[in-house]
Amino acid sequence: MSLGVFWSLLNPLVMLGVLWFVFTKIFLQPQAHFGVMILCGLVPYNFFSMSWVYGTTSLVDNSTMVKRLPVPREIIPISSVFGNCLHLFAQVLLLFVFVFADGFGPNRHWLWLPYLWICQIAFLCGISLITSSLNVYVRDIRYVVESVNLILFWLVPIFYSFAIIPDRYKEIYRLNPVAAMTFALRNILIEGTRPAWSLLGNLAWSSVLMLGIGLFLFGRLKPRFYNYL
Repeated sequence: MSLGVFWSLLNPLVMLGVLWFVFTKIFLQPQAHFGVMILCGLVPYNFFSMSWVYGTTSLVDNSTMVKRLPVPREIIPISSVFGNCLHLFAQVLLLFVFVFADGFGPNRHWLWLPYLWICQIAFLCGISLITSSLNVYVRDIRYVVESVNLILFWLVPIFYSFAIIPDRYKEIYRLNPVAAMTFALRNILIEGTRPAWSLLGNLAWSSVLMLGIGLFLFGRLKPRFYNYL
């Protein structure tokens, strides 16, 4: 706890070091701009997995507040997601350090970066509303979320490129919001190009759809929260 926000930087740095060792010293497959490429996947994945877990457990962890304070219940899981934005900010700064150290500089496509993060935050708010409300009734939901996050680590191209994915799976990857974020960040920061309109569109509609489903389901389930908390 005494290290504070430094933990936000330590996690991606340790993972970056492990992946660098495995793929450059064991598999002997060095890749250009390896640090930036890895962080383009690790940063959105870390933010997604941490926020989703905290959002899922937020109602149970704050059961006293839910039962005693007359506040909109939706605020609790949503605030858990926004609370992790501080860690996201620290890791994005770390990503920029690697971008500049690797010889890349700002370009006009950086204007898309706020759009990307807003889409991911909206998606996270929606999915956290769903899983946090279900976790009130079925407390094992948090373990399901942790298991899905573990699977997601391998289904997000953190340490491999989009080019090696077989064509029949590429569209599925584009529909994965964390994988789509990874592709978009690499397009902007490494390639200096705008992400494909289809990818940007997928991020937008999936985020809006997930947020809408989350608000609807949460609204249907919250009247009985008090009985289960």
